[in-house]
Amino acid sequence: MIKNILTLFLCIIQLKSTSHGQSINRLDDSKISFAEADRKINSLMKAANVTGLAIAVFNKNEPVYKKTFGYKNAETKAPIKTSTNIYGASLSKAVFAVLVMKLVEEGTIDLDKPLQQYLPKPIYEYPPVMKWHDNYSALKDDSLYKKITARMCLDHTSGFPNWRWYEPDQKIRVKFTPGSRYYYSGEGMVYLQVVIEKMLGRSLEELMLEKIFIPSGMKMSSYKWQPKFEEDYCLGHDSKGKPYEKDKDNDARSPSTLETTLDDYTSFTKAVLKNSILKPATTKQMFTPQLRLRSIQQFGLYSERDTTANDVIQLGYGLGWGLLQSPQGTGAFKEGHGDGFQHYSIIFPKKGIGIVIMSNSDNAESVFKYLLEYIIGDTYTPWYWQNYSPYDYKQ
Repeated sequence: MIKNILTLFLCIIQLKSTSHGQSINRLDDSKISFAEADRKINSLMKAANVTGLAIAVFNKNEPVYKKTFGYKNAETKAPIKTSTNIYGASLSKAVFAVLVMKLVEEGTIDLDKPLQQYLPKPIYEYPPVMKWHDNYSALKDDSLYKKITARMCLDHTSGFPNWRWYEPDQKIRVKFTPGSRYYYSGEGMVYLQVVIEKMLGRSLEELMLEKIFIPSGMKMSSYKWQPKFEEDYCLGHDSKGKPYEKDKDNDARSPSTLETTLDDYTSFTKAVLKNSILKPATTKQMFTPQLRLRSIQQFGLYSERDTTANDVIQLGYGLGWGLLQSPQGTGAFKEGHGDGFQHYSIIFPKKGIGIVIMSNSDNAESVFKYLLEYIIGDTYTPWYWQNYSPYDYKQ
Protein backbone atom coordinates (compact mmCIF):
# COMPACT_ATOMS: atom_id res chain seq x y z
CA MET A 1 0.00 0.00 0.00
CA ILE A 2 2.75 2.42 1.02
CA LYS A 3 4.71 1.37 -2.08
CA ASN A 4 1.71 2.15 -4.32
CA ILE A 5 1.19 5.56 -2.71
CA LEU A 6 4.89 6.36 -3.14
CA THR A 7 4.75 5.32 -6.79
CA LEU A 8 1.67 7.50 -7.37
CA PHE A 9 3.38 10.43 -5.63
CA LEU A 10 6.48 10.07 -7.81
CA CYS A 11 4.31 9.91 -10.94
CA ILE A 12 2.54 13.15 -9.94
CA ILE A 13 5.89 14.86 -9.37
CA GLN A 14 7.18 13.62 -12.73
CA LEU A 15 4.00 14.80 -14.47
CA LYS A 16 4.31 18.26 -12.93
CA SER A 17 7.98 18.40 -13.89
CA THR A 18 7.19 17.42 -17.48
CA SER A 19 4.35 19.92 -17.65
CA HIS A 20 6.59 22.69 -16.34
CA GLY A 21 9.25 21.78 -18.90
CA GLN A 22 6.72 22.08 -21.71
CA SER A 23 6.03 25.78 -21.25
CA ILE A 24 7.75 29.06 -22.04
CA ASN A 25 8.05 31.90 -19.53
CA ARG A 26 7.47 35.27 -21.17
CA LEU A 27 8.84 38.68 -20.22
CA ASP A 28 5.67 39.65 -18.36
CA ASP A 29 5.86 36.41 -16.31
CA SER A 30 2.97 34.82 -18.18
CA LYS A 31 3.42 31.44 -19.84
CA ILE A 32 2.53 29.67 -23.05
CA SER A 33 2.74 25.97 -23.73
CA PHE A 34 4.95 24.45 -26.39
CA ALA A 35 1.79 23.37 -28.20
CA GLU A 36 0.52 26.97 -28.27
CA ALA A 37 3.86 28.17 -29.62
CA ASP A 38 3.81 25.45 -32.29
CA ARG A 39 0.31 26.39 -33.41
CA LYS A 40 1.13 30.09 -33.61
CA ILE A 41 4.30 29.49 -35.60
CA ASN A 42 2.59 27.18 -38.07
CA SER A 43 -0.31 29.61 -38.48
CA LEU A 44 1.96 32.58 -39.18
CA MET A 45 4.11 30.62 -41.60
CA LYS A 46 1.06 29.62 -43.59
CA ALA A 47 -0.42 33.13 -43.59
CA ALA A 48 2.82 34.80 -44.72
CA ASN A 49 4.13 32.01 -46.97
CA VAL A 50 7.32 31.43 -44.98
CA THR A 51 9.28 28.43 -46.28
CA GLY A 52 11.13 27.46 -43.12
CA LEU A 53 11.79 28.61 -39.56
CA ALA A 54 14.21 27.57 -36.84
CA ILE A 55 13.50 28.94 -33.36
CA ALA A 56 15.13 28.69 -29.94
CA VAL A 57 13.77 30.27 -26.75
CA PHE A 58 15.69 30.87 -23.53
CA ASN A 59 14.42 30.93 -19.96
CA LYS A 60 16.80 31.45 -17.04
CA ASN A 61 19.67 31.67 -19.56
CA GLU A 62 19.02 28.13 -20.81
CA PRO A 63 17.36 26.99 -24.05
CA VAL A 64 13.96 25.54 -23.16
CA TYR A 65 12.42 25.38 -26.61
CA LYS A 66 14.29 24.58 -29.83
CA LYS A 67 12.35 23.56 -32.92
CA THR A 68 12.32 23.77 -36.70
CA PHE A 69 9.39 24.15 -39.07
CA GLY A 70 9.00 23.86 -42.81
CA TYR A 71 11.49 23.02 -45.50
CA LYS A 72 15.16 23.53 -46.26
CA ASN A 73 14.22 23.14 -49.92
CA ALA A 74 10.65 23.89 -51.00
CA GLU A 75 11.00 21.86 -54.20
CA THR A 76 12.11 18.60 -52.54
CA LYS A 77 10.10 19.21 -49.33
CA ALA A 78 13.15 18.18 -47.32
CA PRO A 79 12.63 19.38 -43.73
CA ILE A 80 14.88 21.70 -41.76
CA LYS A 81 16.49 20.16 -38.68
CA THR A 82 18.14 21.89 -35.76
CA SER A 83 21.45 20.62 -37.19
CA THR A 84 20.78 21.87 -40.74
CA ASN A 85 23.23 24.47 -42.05
CA ILE A 86 21.75 27.98 -42.34
CA TYR A 87 23.51 31.02 -43.78
CA GLY A 88 23.78 33.45 -40.86
CA ALA A 89 24.02 36.77 -42.77
CA SER A 90 24.56 39.64 -40.30
CA LEU A 91 24.22 37.44 -37.24
CA SER A 92 27.91 37.11 -38.16
CA LYS A 93 28.47 40.56 -36.63
CA ALA A 94 27.31 39.57 -33.14
CA VAL A 95 29.67 36.58 -33.10
CA PHE A 96 32.55 38.73 -34.37
CA ALA A 97 31.81 41.34 -31.70
CA VAL A 98 32.28 38.70 -28.99
CA LEU A 99 35.60 37.70 -30.56
CA VAL A 100 36.79 41.31 -30.57
CA MET A 101 35.70 41.82 -26.97
CA LYS A 102 37.63 38.69 -26.04
CA LEU A 103 40.74 40.21 -27.62
CA VAL A 104 40.04 43.43 -25.71
CA GLU A 105 39.67 41.43 -22.49
CA GLU A 106 43.02 39.73 -23.17
CA GLY A 107 44.73 43.06 -23.79
CA THR A 108 45.45 42.26 -27.44
CA ILE A 109 43.58 45.26 -28.80
CA ASP A 110 42.37 48.58 -27.40
CA LEU A 111 38.92 49.80 -28.38
CA ASP A 112 40.05 53.40 -28.76
CA LYS A 113 43.45 53.11 -30.41
CA PRO A 114 43.31 54.01 -34.12
CA LEU A 115 43.55 50.73 -35.98
CA GLN A 116 46.15 51.96 -38.48
CA GLN A 117 48.57 52.36 -35.56
CA TYR A 118 48.67 48.57 -35.11
CA LEU A 119 50.23 48.13 -38.55
CA PRO A 120 53.84 48.85 -39.60
CA LYS A 121 52.76 50.39 -42.89
CA PRO A 122 49.61 52.04 -44.30
CA ILE A 123 46.72 49.65 -44.92
CA TYR A 124 46.61 50.64 -48.59
CA GLU A 125 50.17 49.39 -49.14
CA TYR A 126 49.24 45.78 -48.37
CA PRO A 127 48.59 43.83 -51.58
CA PRO A 128 45.16 42.19 -51.47
CA VAL A 129 45.09 38.41 -51.11
CA MET A 130 41.30 37.97 -51.07
CA LYS A 131 38.83 38.50 -53.90
CA TRP A 132 38.12 42.12 -52.93
CA HIS A 133 37.52 42.84 -49.26
CA ASP A 134 41.16 43.47 -48.23
CA ASN A 135 41.86 45.87 -51.10
CA TYR A 136 42.35 49.31 -49.55
CA SER A 137 44.29 50.93 -52.38
CA ALA A 138 41.50 53.52 -52.75
CA LEU A 139 42.40 54.94 -49.31
CA LYS A 140 45.83 56.16 -50.46
CA ASP A 141 44.73 59.79 -50.58
CA ASP A 142 42.39 59.53 -47.58
CA SER A 143 43.39 60.82 -44.16
CA LEU A 144 40.12 60.23 -42.29
CA TYR A 145 40.53 56.44 -42.18
CA LYS A 146 43.49 56.90 -39.82
CA LYS A 147 41.03 58.01 -37.12
CA ILE A 148 38.99 54.78 -37.17
CA THR A 149 39.07 52.67 -33.99
CA ALA A 150 37.71 49.24 -33.08
CA ARG A 151 34.93 50.91 -31.08
CA MET A 152 33.82 52.84 -34.17
CA CYS A 153 33.78 49.67 -36.26
CA LEU A 154 31.65 47.85 -33.70
CA ASP A 155 29.13 50.65 -33.10
CA HIS A 156 28.84 51.56 -36.81
CA THR A 157 30.39 55.03 -36.65
CA SER A 158 33.48 54.23 -38.77
CA GLY A 159 32.36 56.43 -41.65
CA PHE A 160 32.65 53.60 -44.17
CA PRO A 161 29.61 52.75 -46.35
CA ASN A 162 27.73 49.54 -45.67
CA TRP A 163 29.48 47.98 -48.68
CA ARG A 164 31.80 49.53 -51.25
CA TRP A 165 29.72 48.22 -54.13
CA TYR A 166 26.93 50.59 -53.11
CA GLU A 167 29.22 53.49 -54.03
CA PRO A 168 28.96 54.90 -57.60
CA ASP A 169 32.50 53.74 -58.43
CA GLN A 170 32.36 50.69 -56.12
CA LYS A 171 35.45 51.89 -54.24
CA ILE A 172 35.92 52.02 -50.49
CA ARG A 173 35.91 55.51 -48.95
CA VAL A 174 35.25 57.27 -45.63
CA LYS A 175 31.99 59.16 -46.08
CA PHE A 176 32.12 61.31 -42.93
CA THR A 177 34.33 62.01 -39.92
CA PRO A 178 34.77 58.72 -38.02
CA GLY A 179 32.95 58.65 -34.71
CA SER A 180 30.58 61.49 -35.58
CA ARG A 181 27.41 59.53 -36.40
CA TYR A 182 25.79 56.13 -36.90
CA TYR A 183 25.90 54.56 -40.36
CA TYR A 184 25.46 50.78 -40.52
CA SER A 185 28.61 49.40 -42.10
CA GLY A 186 29.75 45.92 -42.96
CA GLU A 187 32.93 47.49 -44.36
CA GLY A 188 33.77 48.85 -40.90
CA MET A 189 33.83 45.37 -39.41
CA VAL A 190 35.78 43.98 -42.39
CA TYR A 191 38.41 46.67 -41.84
CA LEU A 192 38.67 45.71 -38.16
CA GLN A 193 38.98 42.04 -39.15
CA VAL A 194 41.73 42.72 -41.71
CA VAL A 195 43.77 44.79 -39.23
CA ILE A 196 43.47 42.05 -36.58
CA GLU A 197 44.51 39.37 -39.08
CA LYS A 198 47.57 41.34 -40.21
CA MET A 199 48.49 42.33 -36.66
CA LEU A 200 48.30 38.76 -35.29
CA GLY A 201 49.26 36.86 -38.43
CA ARG A 202 46.21 34.64 -37.98
CA SER A 203 43.03 34.21 -40.01
CA LEU A 204 39.53 35.03 -38.83
CA GLU A 205 38.67 31.34 -38.98
CA GLU A 206 41.60 30.37 -36.75
CA LEU A 207 40.66 32.95 -34.15
CA MET A 208 36.99 31.99 -34.24
CA LEU A 209 37.76 28.31 -33.74
CA GLU A 210 40.05 28.95 -30.79
CA LYS A 211 38.15 31.66 -28.97
CA ILE A 212 34.48 31.22 -29.94
CA PHE A 213 33.48 28.06 -31.80
CA ILE A 214 35.28 25.46 -29.68
CA PRO A 215 34.63 27.10 -26.26
CA SER A 216 30.92 27.48 -26.98
CA GLY A 217 30.44 24.09 -28.65
CA MET A 218 29.75 25.40 -32.16
CA LYS A 219 30.75 22.28 -34.08
CA MET A 220 29.10 23.12 -37.41
CA SER A 221 29.94 26.79 -37.86
CA SER A 222 32.44 28.57 -40.07
CA TYR A 223 32.95 31.86 -41.86
CA LYS A 224 33.73 29.86 -45.00
CA TRP A 225 31.78 27.12 -46.73
CA GLN A 226 33.02 23.71 -45.60
CA PRO A 227 32.63 20.31 -47.32
CA LYS A 228 30.92 18.95 -44.20
CA PHE A 229 27.99 21.33 -44.83
CA GLU A 230 27.14 19.64 -48.13
CA GLU A 231 25.17 16.84 -46.46
CA ASP A 232 22.48 19.07 -44.95
CA TYR A 233 21.99 22.75 -45.77
CA CYS A 234 19.20 25.25 -46.41
CA LEU A 235 18.52 27.00 -49.65
CA GLY A 236 17.18 30.53 -49.38
CA HIS A 237 13.77 31.21 -50.94
CA ASP A 238 12.27 34.31 -52.52
CA SER A 239 8.87 35.78 -51.66
CA LYS A 240 7.17 33.34 -54.04
CA GLY A 241 8.86 30.35 -52.43
CA LYS A 242 11.32 29.75 -55.25
CA PRO A 243 14.81 28.63 -54.14
CA TYR A 244 17.87 30.78 -54.73
CA GLU A 245 21.13 29.21 -55.83
CA LYS A 246 23.40 28.56 -52.83
CA ASP A 247 26.48 30.80 -52.61
CA LYS A 248 29.46 28.69 -51.52
CA ASP A 249 32.52 30.66 -52.64
CA ASN A 250 32.71 33.54 -50.14
CA ASP A 251 35.94 34.56 -48.50
CA ALA A 252 35.63 34.72 -44.72
CA ARG A 253 34.21 38.13 -43.80
CA SER A 254 33.42 39.02 -40.20
CA PRO A 255 30.12 40.85 -40.75
CA SER A 256 28.43 38.59 -43.25
CA THR A 257 29.61 35.07 -44.12
CA LEU A 258 28.85 32.96 -41.04
CA GLU A 259 27.49 29.51 -41.86
CA THR A 260 25.86 27.99 -38.80
CA THR A 261 22.94 25.92 -37.46
CA LEU A 262 20.18 26.50 -34.96
CA ASP A 263 22.01 24.16 -32.59
CA ASP A 264 25.22 26.15 -32.88
CA TYR A 265 23.71 29.62 -32.67
CA THR A 266 21.73 28.48 -29.64
CA SER A 267 25.01 27.38 -28.05
CA PHE A 268 26.57 30.74 -28.87
CA THR A 269 23.63 32.64 -27.38
CA LYS A 270 23.76 30.53 -24.23
CA ALA A 271 27.49 31.28 -23.93
CA VAL A 272 26.76 35.01 -24.12
CA LEU A 273 23.96 34.83 -21.57
CA LYS A 274 26.00 32.72 -19.14
CA ASN A 275 29.26 34.66 -19.64
CA SER A 276 31.13 31.48 -20.46
CA ILE A 277 33.33 33.20 -23.09
CA LEU A 278 33.52 36.75 -21.78
CA LYS A 279 33.76 37.96 -18.21
CA PRO A 280 30.56 39.59 -16.93
CA ALA A 281 32.24 43.01 -16.93
CA THR A 282 33.22 42.58 -20.61
CA THR A 283 29.70 41.53 -21.57
CA LYS A 284 28.36 44.56 -19.72
CA GLN A 285 30.77 46.75 -21.68
CA MET A 286 29.58 45.19 -24.94
CA PHE A 287 25.98 45.89 -23.99
CA THR A 288 26.61 49.49 -22.87
CA PRO A 289 25.04 52.07 -25.21
CA GLN A 290 27.60 53.95 -27.27
CA LEU A 291 25.08 56.24 -28.97
CA ARG A 292 21.35 56.84 -29.29
CA LEU A 293 19.52 56.09 -32.53
CA ARG A 294 16.73 58.43 -33.56
CA SER A 295 16.15 57.69 -37.24
CA ILE A 296 12.66 56.66 -38.34
CA GLN A 297 14.06 53.50 -39.93
CA GLN A 298 17.47 51.86 -40.02
CA PHE A 299 17.67 51.70 -43.81
CA GLY A 300 16.19 53.46 -46.80
CA LEU A 301 14.62 56.89 -47.23
CA TYR A 302 13.61 57.26 -43.57
CA SER A 303 17.10 56.50 -42.26
CA GLU A 304 17.96 60.17 -42.82
CA ARG A 305 14.94 61.52 -40.89
CA ASP A 306 14.58 61.59 -37.11
CA THR A 307 11.71 60.68 -34.81
CA THR A 308 10.97 60.48 -31.08
CA ALA A 309 9.05 57.22 -31.52
CA ASN A 310 11.85 55.09 -30.06
CA ASP A 311 12.80 57.39 -27.19
CA VAL A 312 10.70 55.32 -24.78
CA ILE A 313 13.00 52.32 -25.33
CA GLN A 314 16.14 54.50 -25.58
CA LEU A 315 17.05 52.77 -28.84
CA GLY A 316 20.80 52.73 -29.26
CA TYR A 317 23.84 50.76 -30.32
CA GLY A 318 26.39 48.95 -28.22
CA LEU A 319 29.47 47.14 -29.45
CA GLY A 320 28.24 44.91 -32.27
CA TRP A 321 24.67 44.68 -30.94
CA GLY A 322 21.62 46.95 -31.08
CA LEU A 323 20.25 47.88 -27.66
CA LEU A 324 16.92 48.88 -26.14
CA GLN A 325 15.75 49.52 -22.60
CA SER A 326 12.67 47.87 -21.13
CA PRO A 327 11.10 47.24 -17.71
CA GLN A 328 12.92 43.87 -17.91
CA GLY A 329 16.28 45.55 -18.42
CA THR A 330 18.44 45.89 -21.49
CA GLY A 331 17.48 44.03 -24.63
CA ALA A 332 20.44 43.23 -26.91
CA PHE A 333 19.50 42.36 -30.47
CA LYS A 334 21.00 41.51 -33.82
CA GLU A 335 19.35 41.10 -37.19
CA GLY A 336 20.42 39.08 -40.21
CA HIS A 337 19.27 39.75 -43.76
CA GLY A 338 20.39 38.32 -47.10
CA ASP A 339 18.79 36.94 -50.22
CA GLY A 340 16.45 34.22 -48.96
CA PHE A 341 17.62 34.40 -45.34
CA GLN A 342 16.13 36.57 -42.59
CA HIS A 343 17.02 36.25 -38.90
CA TYR A 344 16.52 38.00 -35.59
CA SER A 345 17.87 37.43 -32.11
CA ILE A 346 17.21 39.33 -28.90
CA ILE A 347 18.24 38.56 -25.33
CA PHE A 348 17.26 40.17 -22.04
CA PRO A 349 20.20 39.19 -19.79
CA LYS A 350 18.68 40.56 -16.56
CA LYS A 351 15.59 38.41 -17.09
CA GLY A 352 17.44 35.45 -18.61
CA ILE A 353 14.96 35.38 -21.50
CA GLY A 354 15.78 35.44 -25.20
CA ILE A 355 14.86 34.14 -28.62
CA VAL A 356 16.68 33.19 -31.81
CA ILE A 357 14.67 33.21 -35.04
CA MET A 358 16.29 31.94 -38.24
CA SER A 359 14.58 31.55 -41.59
CA ASN A 360 15.32 30.67 -45.21
CA SER A 361 12.53 32.83 -46.62
CA ASP A 362 12.30 36.40 -47.88
CA ASN A 363 8.91 36.58 -46.15
CA ALA A 364 10.10 35.79 -42.63
CA GLU A 365 10.54 39.36 -41.39
CA SER A 366 6.83 39.90 -41.97
CA VAL A 367 6.04 37.60 -39.02
CA PHE A 368 8.81 38.64 -36.62
CA LYS A 369 6.66 41.19 -34.75
CA TYR A 370 3.98 38.60 -34.02
CA LEU A 371 6.45 35.85 -33.12
CA LEU A 372 8.27 38.09 -30.64
CA GLU A 373 5.09 39.34 -28.99
CA TYR A 374 3.43 35.95 -28.73
CA ILE A 375 6.32 33.67 -27.81
CA ILE A 376 8.34 35.78 -25.33
CA GLY A 377 6.10 38.81 -24.83
CA ASP A 378 8.60 41.14 -26.49
CA THR A 379 6.62 44.29 -27.29
CA TYR A 380 9.78 46.41 -27.24
CA THR A 381 11.62 45.41 -30.41
CA PRO A 382 11.44 48.43 -32.78
CA TRP A 383 10.03 46.45 -35.68
CA TYR A 384 9.23 49.51 -37.79
CA TRP A 385 12.73 50.93 -37.34
CA GLN A 386 14.09 47.57 -38.49
CA ASN A 387 11.91 47.67 -41.62
CA TYR A 388 9.96 44.60 -40.42
CA SER A 389 6.56 45.32 -41.94
CA PRO A 390 4.03 42.64 -40.88
CA TYR A 391 2.48 40.70 -43.74
CA ASP A 392 -0.96 42.15 -42.90
CA TYR A 393 0.26 45.66 -42.03
CA LYS A 394 -1.48 48.57 -43.71
CA GLN A 395 -0.28 52.13 -43.16
